Amino acid sequence: MIRLLLADDETLFRDALGTLLGLQDDLDVIAQAASGPEAIAMARAHRIDVAVLDLQMPGADGIAVAETLLASTPPVACLIVTSHGRPGYLKRALELGVRGFLPKTASAGVLAEAIRAVHSGARYVDPELAADAIAAGANPLSAREADVLELAAQGAPVDEIAARAHLSPGTVRNYLSAAVAKTGAANRHEAVHLARDRGWI
Repeated sequence: MIRLLLADDETLFRDALGTLLGLQDDLDVIAQAASGPEAIAMARAHRIDVAVLDLQMPGADGIAVAETLLASTPPVACLIVTSHGRPGYLKRALELGVRGFLPKTASAGVLAEAIRAVHSGARYVDPELAADAIAAGANPLSAREADVLELAAQGAPVDEIAARAHLSPGTVRNYLSAAVAKTGAANRHEAVHLARDRGWI
């Protein structure tokens, strides 16, 4: 049996997914979580083979949770499901070692197939998301520049971005300046727009 953790803050989606995956003979939903920190705690409390993580959750996003779970001993294989299939997210996830990436519109059968692939050590990426990521080209932004630009996209001032990213305001300004230069934008607002259009954040 493949022991699963399901993490998604939408209770209805998570419960429905748990029920559908539970119908598979070789899948066993051991634990569920509604936030990033809860997912990490559940993975530590139970022996999990594969974690199915929502990209956007309170406390920590799916990519941050995956980074923690992949670094644990033994590592937990991770698969991300998302409503926000931007190429930048896919690239960051794959660079970390996430093996599966699917849109939430995928069927339960496709998800079950992806879980089996990830558990066996293979990768399973939605073909359309993969094609979008290739078309978007290489991301010139470092992970930190992308994170800071993502926070700037929410309209936060520099001091707030600094507090949330655990950086000094001067470092945040440096990252924002670098992001503006690398995207060829006139200012950080235009940089956000360009980076989103190209799937870099």
